[in-house]
This record gives sequence, C-alpha cells and structure tokens, in this order.
Amino acid sequence: MRKIMTGIALALAAGALPALAGPACAQGAPAPKPAHYSVSETLVGKLLDDPAAVEILKRMIPTVYANDQFQSAGRSLTLKAIQQYEPDALSDENLAKIQAEFDKIPAKG
Repeated sequence: MRKIMTGIALALAAGALPALAGPACAQGAPAPKPAHYSVSETLVGKLLDDPAAVEILKRMIPTVYANDQFQSAGRSLTLKAIQQYEPDALSDENLAKIQAEFDKIPAKG
C-alpha cells in the first residue's frame, strides 16, 4: 500500500496523472476573492498607498486626511482605531459611508 501511495504522489508531483489530479482541484471550493478595504481591518498605510482609496479619504474626511499625524503615526492604525481621536469625522455613520465607498473599489488580486 505504501508503495502505491508513494508512486501516486511521485506521479502527481511529476504531472503524470493530470486526469486524476485535475477534477479534484476543479471541484474544490472557488478561489477566495481578494478582500476589499475595511475601515476596521485595513491599515491606513495601505489605504494611503492606493490612489483610489486616497481620493475617498480626501473627499470624505478632508481634515483628518490633512492631519500630519494621520499621514505618519496613523499609518499603523485602522480608521476604526483612529475614531477615538476623531469621533466626529470618523463617527460610526461616517465610517459606514466610507466603507460603502471602499466597497466600490475593485478588489486587487
């Protein structure tokens, strides 16, 4: 039995049994979609590196975006984490609006 399993493993590794390996892979779960940006999980630094996200930030929270602390120290935080320092600009309602705009950005693969 061990020899058979070893032979199958070697054949799969060499690509000799594509018919056996192919359907199993094709029937698996679909590849996960790349995640959109998230106000609660995506670091500001990643947002600042994407021109599409920057345009949303400039438009929706201009005073926060213009703050030097946001541009430097804020890079390692999420918008949700920064909410405690900017409760008006980053209210739950505004974060929901920002999230809706982020969701319109095509996910990057």
